[in-house]
Amino acid sequence: MRTCLPRYDAVSRTRRDRSSLFRIAKQNWAMKRRNDAPPRREAMGGLAKGLNVIRAFTRESPALTLSEIAHHAGLPAATARRCLLTLAVSGYVMQSGRNFLLRPKVLELGAAYLESMNIETLTKTYLEDLARQTGDSAALTVMDGLEIVYVARTSVRTLMRLEAHVGSRFPAYPTSMGRVLLAGLSPERLQKYFDEAQFTALTERTVTDPLKLRKLIEECRRAGYSAVEDELAYGVVAVAVPVYDASRRVVAALNSSSHSKKITKTKLVRERLTLLQELSAQISSELDRVPGLSLSAQT
Repeated sequence: MRTCLPRYDAVSRTRRDRSSLFRIAKQNWAMKRRNDAPPRREAMGGLAKGLNVIRAFTRESPALTLSEIAHHAGLPAATARRCLLTLAVSGYVMQSGRNFLLRPKVLELGAAYLESMNIETLTKTYLEDLARQTGDSAALTVMDGLEIVYVARTSVRTLMRLEAHVGSRFPAYPTSMGRVLLAGLSPERLQKYFDEAQFTALTERTVTDPLKLRKLIEECRRAGYSAVEDELAYGVVAVAVPVYDASRRVVAALNSSSHSKKITKTKLVRERLTLLQELSAQISSELDRVPGLSLSAQT
């Protein structure tokens, strides 16, 4: 027995050593295959799959089911589902029933959101008309989390230093468009906003008291418009009105802004409110063609 045990242990060690060497060789071979693979194969990772999921949404198909997304993206349903869950957690995608839609946050990555919604093209003529009649910039925004996001804008050279363009984001509470959008929220969503938002004074005139802000939002809801001056930045005076969907839900905000040295807030409201309301009604009709906008505005 004693003479057999050493020989058995030696054989076992030899077999284990050979097995280890085989595993190492197999790992090295697999690694070599990965290293020798063409660059294109290396690029086909999770990021590429996620981008393919985003590209599945188009102007003609702003709302898609999981199976449709998987088909358009060329992915297995399970893979498409994991991509959608990741994008949803990151705030780029939302779900409504069986359908998925892009969120405005996608603007940070590029123009995919605008291409699927076609908002800028639909509203360009109206914003240009507004800018031409007033001599000031005009813009359309939607709500995304605690901020407003510019989805269309016609710029006019003014005294203002505040730069804004499609994709720009600003806090909702100190802006005319933000208050219009907040006024359109359900009581539950408005409460969630106040629970999560931080109200920082951007100028000496920025309203930061939650009770005063709630009062201003309620006044906006009753009056149908909001006007601010020197709250987001000194010199900025603006008036905004809501844009509705077919169910009379607020889905966007339209505004006209100027410099406070050029026009007072009172005069701005008196001269431009009716024009804004007329254009808002026309834009609301145009945005009925954008089914995804109503859904994304409600989450």
